[in-house]
Amino acid sequence: MKKIIRNCLLVALCCIASNAFAAGYTQTKYPIVLVHGLSGFDSVGGLIGYFHTVPYNLRRSGAKVYVPSVSAFNSSEERGQQLANYLNSLPEGKFNLVGHSQGAPTSRVAAALVPHRVASVTSVNGVNRGSKVADVLLGIVPEGVSRSVVGSILDAFGGVINLVSGANNEQDSIASAMTLSTNGSLALNQVLDEKGIDPNCQSMNENVNINGHNIKMFSWSGDGAYTNIFDLSDPFLATTGLAFGWEKNDGLVSVCSARLGSVISTSYSLNHLDAINHLFGIRGWTNPVSLYRAHANRLRNKGV
Repeated sequence: MKKIIRNCLLVALCCIASNAFAAGYTQTKYPIVLVHGLSGFDSVGGLIGYFHTVPYNLRRSGAKVYVPSVSAFNSSEERGQQLANYLNSLPEGKFNLVGHSQGAPTSRVAAALVPHRVASVTSVNGVNRGSKVADVLLGIVPEGVSRSVVGSILDAFGGVINLVSGANNEQDSIASAMTLSTNGSLALNQVLDEKGIDPNCQSMNENVNINGHNIKMFSWSGDGAYTNIFDLSDPFLATTGLAFGWEKNDGLVSVCSARLGSVISTSYSLNHLDAINHLFGIRGWTNPVSLYRAHANRLRNKGV
């Protein structure tokens, strides 16, 4: 009987310790800012979030999380300025930026504009060296009338995103395509002094100096476009992924382009939408929510 009571007490203590650990597992020193990518938003009517369930799962164990809304379609420079303005409007001194897709270069631009407000930048399936899908689209749509028509259609779609998400951001889809192309991204990297970008597409030291401020940079991504037969977006991503030939990619971004700073991994079972836990949690073998939570704990342990 005594042995049973002792074992029960041990289990109870373990549960208490586990709950105490979980309570602060994602509690970073500075708030986390989740930055959406192309055609993105913060949430639609407060019901459908771009980062499906990720903010909740970060907050439930201690993290303070912001999800800003920047232009769904625009250049990374313009989106970065919008993000910098947003950071300056918040009461905290510094932030951990986590950007998906175009949210990665958007975050890098913001870090260059207000380095004193940024503790870290993390790229999730980020377009850091451009996308061949953007290259193909720019090649298919010629300059002039045709490109203007396509741009107007996408800008109108961006207006719809503004409407349903309660935002009022300027839209410029042609600028977004240009900035996400290989040449556009290379030009942006030069403007940003190649901070966090290794010329050989390798992992780097996490510490990056921007105007005298130490900013930690990390990245992770998946390497497959078709990850779940029940995900209706997978056939689309498998098709766009053909633009990369034999180069590993997530359907919209190559593994090389996704690398920034200290690379956590580029071999997760995630395509471009799986990385934000869409469509509504239907994804590959890798659980993206666990990656965000583990990374928040990583940032916490590093003192940011």
